[in-house]
Amino acid sequence: MSQPAAPSLPEPMPRTENFLRRIVVGPAFSAFTRLTVEGHEHVPATGPAMIASNHQSYLDSIVIPIAARRPVRFIAKAEYFTGTGVMGAINRLWFGGMGAIPVDRADPRAAVRSLELAEEVLRAGGAFGIYPEGTRSRDGRLHRGRTGIARIAIATGAPIIPCAITGTADVQGPDEKGIHRAKVTVRFGPAIDVASLQAQFTKAKLLRAITDATMDAIGDMSPQERSGRYASDVNAEIAAREAGETLGDA
Repeated sequence: MSQPAAPSLPEPMPRTENFLRRIVVGPAFSAFTRLTVEGHEHVPATGPAMIASNHQSYLDSIVIPIAARRPVRFIAKAEYFTGTGVMGAINRLWFGGMGAIPVDRADPRAAVRSLELAEEVLRAGGAFGIYPEGTRSRDGRLHRGRTGIARIAIATGAPIIPCAITGTADVQGPDEKGIHRAKVTVRFGPAIDVASLQAQFTKAKLLRAITDATMDAIGDMSPQERSGRYASDVNAEIAAREAGETLGDA
């Protein structure tokens, strides 16, 4: 059986993105969450930039472009583009209009291809949003970062802008479908000094040093407890525990 075609980079839709971010979704979301943005001066207005953020809610990929005040592209689950009903239509409109890149996470090539697509965005002078934890935190803690962000930074020379979001999990938790009114704050920090780390470390140690420096910067701006573990491992334990509790109640 032939392998499915690798995902390609969708063409940006600047008019649609601008309409959604600045006129439709942005003002409504900002008012609903009483959005506060700190450190916006650290976000380059133009040119390549990686915005590296903590991740507690589906809404993080909505709030970051609004707070950054520029288009920010993300890797998005392919399901966001194939859903049905009202929510499916909303997802397709937002993620398609914002230039999100659909990737089938069941495809074993997805992780590698995601890095390649991120590099394409950055080499074209765009901004790319990335969650170094790799997935949403289901226990609210800030988990260990994956080194993909460091690989992208080294390959492209794009600055890493650390970002800490608080409040989106109160608006919509990782396992919730409804939303609640709650205050959201986005904090951007100074770019990570990758050049200094390159002068001190090489190879795998450099990748880990850049990643850890990014997570430390996010942690300094976030009230989250640090776990020192990967989010995927913690989430798997939570899921297994919840499955056991469900079987016990049956």
